[in-house]
Amino acid sequence: MRRPLILFLWLATDYALFLAAYAFAYFFRVGWIFSSDLPFHDYMTAVAISGIPWLAFLATTRTFGLTRNQRSPRNAAYIAYASVLGIAFVTLVYFFLFQGIFSRMLVIEAAVLSAVTTWTWHMAMGFIMRAVLISGHPVYPTLIVGVTRETRTLLKHLRERRSVLVPVAILDASGVKEKEIEGVPVKGKLDKLEETLRDFGITHVLQCSDLEQSINLLGACRAHGITYMLLPSVLGIVEQDERVESLEGKAVTVVSPDAGWWSWFFR
Repeated sequence: MRRPLILFLWLATDYALFLAAYAFAYFFRVGWIFSSDLPFHDYMTAVAISGIPWLAFLATTRTFGLTRNQRSPRNAAYIAYASVLGIAFVTLVYFFLFQGIFSRMLVIEAAVLSAVTTWTWHMAMGFIMRAVLISGHPVYPTLIVGVTRETRTLLKHLRERRSVLVPVAILDASGVKEKEIEGVPVKGKLDKLEETLRDFGITHVLQCSDLEQSINLLGACRAHGITYMLLPSVLGIVEQDERVESLEGKAVTVVSPDAGWWSWFFR
């Protein structure tokens, strides 16, 4: 119930910010009056209609993903690009509905204001969202498979960053002596996989080692509708820029050297 409510409020507030940015730009540009040359009602009608495809574009980039880092440069780039598209939407809708044009500076100022306010709100929403999703029973209970040094580091990192993916159980193919690691209970070996998935209501499985068990884990995740994740180090990929892309419609894993901060915008 928390996820649909958060998404609805998030979409509604983004839409309201879009309208507010363009309304403020209108008064900032023409003065605190209702101009007869550019009727406010006509202008805001075009903005209200344009806000729908603007939101749709943000949704297609997974900007509203509940597990996404809202402070990342890539997320900022998506929002900035959506703001540029917002200019096109508003201009085209206004032209087709009212056969008129208006100040170029107005829409530019509105786009800049929309981009800044939207990204600021998304960063704030990221903190609010994390607090809501992990309070009480976690929305995304996560199973960790495989105990290694990297597993311990990852568990500590997830706890410190207050990740929405909350580890609730650990399984290891060989078994470990510890009863818990970083506060997360160790439930035994992989023969308890089905039991653990059912008892904890697992939504995500994160494999940190035991590569030979990948097929079994992936099959179990598909059978239960669970998201399966794999650390790159399990495949021997260490300190590389690894991502999943489409090659002529087929998903492939791409590993490339780090080309610097600007590579975030061009990969």
